Amino acid sequence: MSIMKNVMYWAVLVGMAITLMEQGSPVHSQGDSQSDNKVMDNITVREGETVFLRCEQGDVVTHTAWLNRSSILYAGEDKWSVDPRVSLVTLNQEEFTIKIENVDMTDEGQYVCAVQTSSRPRTTSVHVLVQVPPKIINFSRDIVVNEGSNVTLVCQASGKPEPSISWKFISNSGDLASDDELLEISSISRQRAGVYECTAVNEIDTDVQTVDITVNYAPSVSEGRDAGVTLGQRGVLECEADAVPEADFEWYKDNRRIFNGFDDMEIVSTGSLSKLTFYNVSDGDYGNYTCVAINKLGSSNTSFLMYVVIEPTSSTLLQGPRAVQDGSGGAKAVNFHTCLLFIALLPFLLRF
Repeated sequence: MSIMKNVMYWAVLVGMAITLMEQGSPVHSQGDSQSDNKVMDNITVREGETVFLRCEQGDVVTHTAWLNRSSILYAGEDKWSVDPRVSLVTLNQEEFTIKIENVDMTDEGQYVCAVQTSSRPRTTSVHVLVQVPPKIINFSRDIVVNEGSNVTLVCQASGKPEPSISWKFISNSGDLASDDELLEISSISRQRAGVYECTAVNEIDTDVQTVDITVNYAPSVSEGRDAGVTLGQRGVLECEADAVPEADFEWYKDNRRIFNGFDDMEIVSTGSLSKLTFYNVSDGDYGNYTCVAINKLGSSNTSFLMYVVIEPTSSTLLQGPRAVQDGSGGAKAVNFHTCLLFIALLPFLLRF
């Protein structure tokens, strides 16, 4: 007979709890303390934390239980839940408290404490709200595009409350690029290449991811500088090209290609710079040269003139040879020395 009574009590308690959960309960409201069905304020907990569910007993309690979505967690001291995170904390005449450790989103919802006293059954319900820090779950990978292409970057995040999304172009002083999940760049230029940062924020935390955009473009060669070099001395022609990917360089004298080590010349190309070095300039080295920069998107070229610089005086030689001189400097040196020579010969010319 006592077993049958217990079954009836549990049936009444569980039935009351299920009915209450099906009816729902108002959010952030405090029920009437005299009512058989009491609604407590919401409990807000962050994902990963521990929540305590406390039920006041009072009177003479014969049976008590904690339920969640019609599943019994604890019936008195007996654990019905198979979840190892759920455990009993206190059970006496004053309170019935259980705890749930390492809370996650599956724990969110309504919980009901059903109590059978000597006078009447009653329930206490509480709604657990789980806050989740933002996590970027869908994000664009590093990409390589050609200049002029349209680019779309994606940044989607989960979290509760729902996180806000913002984009920054951090390669350019952190300029704000967008406040949407999608960042669209039309006809991208080389100036917009670099690192973009997506930030997902809610009141719990922040998550950040970065993506790098590489923009390919054809070479652009700087204007060549003519060089004046003394016969027998060392001379250098320098060619600089802006390109992505980095350019390959080719050197030509007139229409003939120059290869490394040809006629005592050396070609050294590093990154954006290529140098053509003459270790012992001869008469045949003077003339017009062309530097060509090439990558898969195109090519560009520039021309140089290497001309002779005459140093007729011993005082000039004592100062040491100048390996490379620009065009205007070389011309001025030739004119200056020519004038000195003319002045020195003038007394001899006047005798005739």
